[in-house]
Amino acid sequence: MNNRRIIGIGETVLDVIFRNDQPMAAVPGGSAFNAMVSLGRSVGMENPEIPILMITETGDDHIGDIIVKFMRDNNISTDAVTRNKGTQSHISMAFLDEKNDAQYEFYKDYANASLKADKVANVEFKDGDIVLFGSFFAINPVLRQYTRKLLTSAHDAGAILYYDLNFRKTHIKDIPEVMDNIVENFELATIVRGSTEDFGYLFGTSVPQEIYDKHMRKHCDLFICTDSCRPISLFTPNISAQYPVEQITTVSTIGAGDNFNAGFVYGVIQQNLTKTELSAIDEAAWSELIASGQSFSKKVCQSIFNYIEK
Repeated sequence: MNNRRIIGIGETVLDVIFRNDQPMAAVPGGSAFNAMVSLGRSVGMENPEIPILMITETGDDHIGDIIVKFMRDNNISTDAVTRNKGTQSHISMAFLDEKNDAQYEFYKDYANASLKADKVANVEFKDGDIVLFGSFFAINPVLRQYTRKLLTSAHDAGAILYYDLNFRKTHIKDIPEVMDNIVENFELATIVRGSTEDFGYLFGTSVPQEIYDKHMRKHCDLFICTDSCRPISLFTPNISAQYPVEQITTVSTIGAGDNFNAGFVYGVIQQNLTKTELSAIDEAAWSELIASGQSFSKKVCQSIFNYIEK
């Protein structure tokens, strides 16, 4: 497909990574951002004719400079990055426990987040596009006027919309305000991925089949549910399957889900699937897509960084 592009919509942060309460590294991050970096290092290197674009915002500070340069160094266009004057970039503190699982504390100026109209107005979606979006950025009421328009335009153009819920415990208090945005995202998405933890916070259930039957199928009928080191569940109108997760020695879980998303999108590129074809593929093709996601995720779990190596 010659007109294919990969477009990420999400936040950027500087991830400061701690072990034993001591900082180990500081790297650019963000849920969709991590996935886009890995796609820049894979698709961007192998298929440079496929543009990779990130729609995001950051401050006009030194951290913002670091993030923007990092994007350019990893084959990601910064044409749709808003640099908000007089604001500070977001910071995330990731504390690794004895199992190398991360607990997060966020320092973000959600109220002053903004996307400049001129930065997003020229993003015209096409039916070959793959749009990856998620986390609080995709439901933030302050940004909703922009994200709704972008996602609706992509949906109407026939793009594949991959929605990673990535709902954090810190936003439980915001559920009454953002639930309508979440449901609207479900309905716009081609495929939704969420963890049992995400849905436990949102709906009080962590059972994949129950999540699909009660909360997902009526909005989006292609659903992947991940559950840490336990099997991945896939649901489509015709398929219900589980895929075991290889048990490995983990260095860090930061970016594990983000890179599953990247690997899945990489698989869609490899199979050259359109939105219509994705809805009709058989279980063997789904198995390849899940395996591609697992491959990227495994690589990142064996590294301290948020993305696959160059």
